[in-house]
Formats: sequence, C-alpha cells, structure tokens
Amino acid sequence: MARLTWHGHSCFSLETDEGTRVLFDPWLDDNPKADIKADDVERLDYILVSHGHWDHFADCVKLAKRTGATVVSTFELVAFAQKQGAENGHGMNIGGGFNFPFGRVKLTPALHTGSVHGDDEGAFTSEPSGFLVTLSSGTRLYHAGDTALITDMQLLRGQVDVALLPIGDNFTMGPEDAARAVEFIEPRTVVPMHYDTFPVIEQDPEEFRRRVGDRARVEVLRPGGSLEI
Repeated sequence: MARLTWHGHSCFSLETDEGTRVLFDPWLDDNPKADIKADDVERLDYILVSHGHWDHFADCVKLAKRTGATVVSTFELVAFAQKQGAENGHGMNIGGGFNFPFGRVKLTPALHTGSVHGDDEGAFTSEPSGFLVTLSSGTRLYHAGDTALITDMQLLRGQVDVALLPIGDNFTMGPEDAARAVEFIEPRTVVPMHYDTFPVIEQDPEEFRRRVGDRARVEVLRPGGSLEI
C-alpha cells in the first residue's frame, strides 16, 4: 500500500507502492508546525503545488533544484519555478489530466486567491487548484488545496477514496463547510489539513469529526503521522 504522511499545514508526502516519492504543497522550513525541514527530504520524484502562496510554494524551487523532482502545477506556476532554476516541470491547467508513471493527475477547481511567492515583478499568475490523483494501484486521492466549499465538488462523488480537506476557516473552508464537502464528495476516508498553523486558523479537528459523523472515516493526523492508503 502507499503511505501518506502529513507534515503540517497542507504539506503531505506520498510514497507509492512502486517507491515513487511525491510531495504536495512544500512549506517546511518556516512552517512552525512542520515535523521536518526541506534539507531532511533526501529523495523526491514529483512536487505537486496547488497555488503560489508562500505557505504552499516557499520550498518548491530549492527542493526541485536539489532533488531534480518534476514540478507539477498550473502552466504559469511551473514556468515561474523553471525560471527560478527548477530543471524539470510539467505544466497543466484546471480540468486537465495527465498520466504520469505513478498514476494519473487531474487538476480540479479551487476557489481561492492567487499570487506567486517570489514573483517580485508580478509577471506570473497562480490559478489555485486541487489534485485528483489516481495511483497505479487504483487508490484515488483528492488534495483540495486552499478552497472554499464549491458545488463542483459534487462532480467528485464516487471518484475519491481519500480526501485531504482544509478546515482552518478564514482563508479556506471551515469545519462546517468542510463537512458539507464530505457530503458532496462521499470519500471513504477524510484527513483534515490547513489548520492550527496560526492563531487565526486554530480549529478542533474533533469538532470536524463530529460534523462528518458516519459519512466518512476521519483520520486526524499529527505532523509526522502517516496513513496507509
């Protein structure tokens, strides 16, 4: 089985059955809740970035440069990463999918604002997205990115085994809307993310669990905690 590990905020690492290593939304060095630093990541094959805000993108370029990992994101954000020295990139756009060696990745809509951390000239845009990842094993993983509750999530019903959903409120969905998202998507398992990093997004994940009820199994991870999927 693949192993999914939460590193705090929206950063997850995924090691597939075949040994491919994927990192989502890399923000480690300045993340007060992260269990590791960027230098602790020794090997990496792909970096999936939902949008360009610093708390999702800050460590992307240096990790890509050091490990040779392929950056997968919207076309513009990948172009910016390559301009900064990331050698390998695969640009996509919302609604499009691509078959990578470890599985299929599709960019899903997310409702959020967009800017690119480090783009001092303002020349690049960052259209926020989520990721629907179908691994070679058949397991389907949805990383929602930073998003509000949107009706488009209903289109994912029946297509998701494990959903990673923000619950922090203020910048994204809060627990109530995230529980509605579970109702829309109907995943088997849901993992809350993007909470407790700063005072303004402090939340009780057990309250989220109560709101979800028996609609899905809620796995509350601590930074460094893993889940077999």
